[in-house]
Amino acid sequence: MHAGILLLELGAVILGLGVLGALALRGGISPIPLYLIAGLAFGTGGILPLATSEEFIQVGAELGVIMLLLTLGLEYNADELVTSLRGNLRGGLVDLVLNAAPGAIAALLLGWGPVAAVAMAGVTYATSSGITAKVLSDLGWIGNRETPVVLSLLVFEDLTMALYLPILTALLAGASLLSGAVTVAIALATVSVVLVFALRYGKLIERFVASPNSEVLLLKVVGLALLVAGIAQQLQVSAAVGAFLVGIALSGELAEGARALLEPLRDLFAAVFFVFFGLQTDPAAILPVAGLAAVLALVSMVTKLMTGAYAARRAGIAKAGQARAGIALIPRGEFNIVIAGLAVAAGVHPDLGPLAAAYVLILAAFGPLAAKAVQPLITAIARRT
Repeated sequence: MHAGILLLELGAVILGLGVLGALALRGGISPIPLYLIAGLAFGTGGILPLATSEEFIQVGAELGVIMLLLTLGLEYNADELVTSLRGNLRGGLVDLVLNAAPGAIAALLLGWGPVAAVAMAGVTYATSSGITAKVLSDLGWIGNRETPVVLSLLVFEDLTMALYLPILTALLAGASLLSGAVTVAIALATVSVVLVFALRYGKLIERFVASPNSEVLLLKVVGLALLVAGIAQQLQVSAAVGAFLVGIALSGELAEGARALLEPLRDLFAAVFFVFFGLQTDPAAILPVAGLAAVLALVSMVTKLMTGAYAARRAGIAKAGQARAGIALIPRGEFNIVIAGLAVAAGVHPDLGPLAAAYVLILAAFGPLAAKAVQPLITAIARRT
C-alpha cells in the first residue's frame, strides 16, 4: 500500500511538472516560478501536503543540484575560466560588489547575523545562467556584440561560486575560526588542484570517459560526477562544486555529446529540486516577507542593469547594447535556490527560505518578461545612436 501511494504521488508530481512546463512555454516564461509554486502547494502548510514521497523527492533534489552544476561546468573548460578571470576581472568584481551587497546588507539590517548575511549575499549575487541563455536565444540576442560580455560575467560568477560555496558550507557547519579556516583552505586547495589538473591533464580524463556508445558515456559521466561530488562533500567542499569541476574537466566534442545526453536528466531532476525547495517553505511564511522580497528584487534589477552597462561600456558597446546586457543579467534561479537551500537546511533563519523563494519567484518570472517588454524601446535607442 505504501509503495502504491509513493508511485501515485510521484506520478502526480512529475506529470504536474510537465503540465506546468508546457504552460510556461506557452506563456514564454521560465518554468522555475511555477515549479516553486507547485512545491509550496504540496509542502508544509500547502493545500495538499505529500504523505510519503517527500524523502524520495529530497534525494531527487540532491541529484538535481549535481546535474545542474555538472551541465553548467560542461559549458566551459578550464582555459576559458582562467581567460575569463583574467580578462573580465574588473567587470566581475563590480558585479560581485554591487549584487552581493543588497542581500548581505538586508540580512544584517534584519539582525539575522553574519552567516545569514553571507548566504543572502550569494542569493542576490548570482544570475541564472539557464534563464539568461534562454532570453538571449528567444530574443535573437546571441549574435549581438554585448553577448560575449554577458557570457563572460556568467563565467566569472560560476567561478566565484566554486570558491564561495565551500566557504558558505564551512560557515553553515558552525565551524570554529581555526577549523573553519582549515576547512576553507582545504576546499580552495581542492578547487585549485582540480582546475590545474583539468588544464594539464584534461585529455587523460577525456580518454577515460570517452566512449562511442551513448549509454556507456552517460554512465561514465554521471558516475564520475557523483563520485567526485561525494568526495567533495567529505572534504567539506560541496557536492555541487565537485560536479561543476567534473564538467569543467571535460571539453570539446566529448562535452557536447555528454551535455546532449544529460539534458533530459538535468531537466527532470532540476524540476524536482525546485519543487523540493518549495516543499520546505511554508506559503504562510512568504506573505510577511513579500514586501521585502519586492524591494530587494527592485534593488537587484537596478544593480544588474548597472553591472551590464558598466561591463558593456568598457567593451566599447553602445547604449542599446549596454541596456540589453543589464536586462539579460536580471533573472535569478538555480544557484540562488541552491544557496538558500543550504542555508535553510542548516537552520540559519526561518525567514531566509521564504524570502529567497519570493525573491526568485519575482526575478525568474520578471526577468524574461522585462526583456521582451523593453525590446522595442531598446530598438528605438539603437536607431538613435
